Amino acid sequence: MTLSVLLLCLWVLLAFVMAAIPSNDNHWRRAYVLMALGAPLLVFLIWEGGVWMGLVGVAVACSVFRWPVYYLLRRLRRLIGAKE
Repeated sequence: MTLSVLLLCLWVLLAFVMAAIPSNDNHWRRAYVLMALGAPLLVFLIWEGGVWMGLVGVAVACSVFRWPVYYLLRRLRRLIGAKE
C-alpha cells in the first residue's frame, strides 16, 4: 500500500507544480495529462489498498480537479433536467 500512496503524493506534488506555472489555456492541457496519469494510479491504489483507500484517492483527485468536477456535475444536472 505504501507504493501507491507514495505515487499519489507525487501526483499531487506534480499537480501543484503544474498549477504554479502560467498557462495560456487555463491549465486544461495540464489537467488532461494529470487525468491520464491519475486514472491508472487510482486503479493501482484501489487494487493495492482497497475500496476505502480508493475513495480517499477519489477525494484527493476531486480536490485537485475542482473546476473540471464542477463542470461535470453541472453538465450532469443539465442532462437529467434539474434546475440550477
